Amino acid sequence: MLIRERDTPEGLLVAVCDEECLGETYGDGSVSLTVTEEFYGGDEGDAEDVVDALTRASVANLVGERCVSVAIDAGLVDEDRVLDLDGARHAQLLWL
Repeated sequence: MLIRERDTPEGLLVAVCDEECLGETYGDGSVSLTVTEEFYGGDEGDAEDVVDALTRASVANLVGERCVSVAIDAGLVDEDRVLDLDGARHAQLLWL
């Protein structure tokens, strides 16, 4: 999984994707998502690294079966709120 962290004025923004999703575009007709190197490209990490980044994030975007499953298993993402975009799982996380 690839993890990218950015400090913003609103807090830490984390983008995570499964490596095979990088460069792909997914959609369901009304919604489209392109997994760009500029946004999602980052350092390789395991499940522990993903959970660590997500618990520190103010907002996060995740694309891919593995990383979304890690977030669900850690109790950070509600599985009922995960989108399926042409076979790719996508979740967003926002801490209030």
